[in-house]
Amino acid sequence: MVVAGAGGLTGLYAWNVEPNTLVVETVPVPLNGLTIGFLSDFHVNAPVPPAHIARAAQMLMTHAPDLILLGGDYVTRSASDARDCADALAQLAAPLGVFAILGNHDYWVGHTDQIVAQLTRVGIRMLQNESVAIGAGNDRIYVIGLDDVWEKHVDLDRALAMVPDEACKIVIVHEPDFGDESARQGIDLQLSGHSHGGQVRLPYIGAPILPYLGRQYPMGLQRAGASTWVYTTRGVGMISPGVRFNCPPEITFLKLQTSA
Repeated sequence: MVVAGAGGLTGLYAWNVEPNTLVVETVPVPLNGLTIGFLSDFHVNAPVPPAHIARAAQMLMTHAPDLILLGGDYVTRSASDARDCADALAQLAAPLGVFAILGNHDYWVGHTDQIVAQLTRVGIRMLQNESVAIGAGNDRIYVIGLDDVWEKHVDLDRALAMVPDEACKIVIVHEPDFGDESARQGIDLQLSGHSHGGQVRLPYIGAPILPYLGRQYPMGLQRAGASTWVYTTRGVGMISPGVRFNCPPEITFLKLQTSA
């Protein structure tokens, strides 16, 4: 009876409490002094309500990042849901801009042009195998937004075509296991989502299930190669079944520090 009761309480917590418990992760990265807000994996309306996404955006804005990056998977079941996600994210603003990429679920629902249009409508710049220079002089960095790896739309060579070899380079790519390729190309920092951290992480075991291309760098800050950092967020939302345990949804605030 006691065991059954404990199991029931754990189930209630995993279904009803932790999925709504947004956690701010502050992550120091030894690069160049910027602060970056990072959100990913929203999955609006299936099963994540727009209000949850709006709250995540509001919490991120309280940290006043210099730059905001979004890591894909805005929808799960229909491109028409992108309007709700975009409206929830419309409050995002940063001195150096708000940039975003697409994820595998965005491609799976089809009509990615609708998703891009909705995010663009609220001032978010979509990057699809493109780079953009941020800042000036010694503080200049290049944000490189890659298209989806799973669906074979990624083209890092094209994205790097106008980026100087010696520049500080930050890649946004949905699937974290692209980290090895980022390391081969001399990327300084890769930001990814996709894995949700597994959504459920068991003591002593970790995540029983992780998705394709989300297994080598499933969560948090890790090294790829000798000089590339990979950060994988647990994401704002989730996919069905809508449970989280020991793996709460995340708002990421990266503090890029000049010290090595």
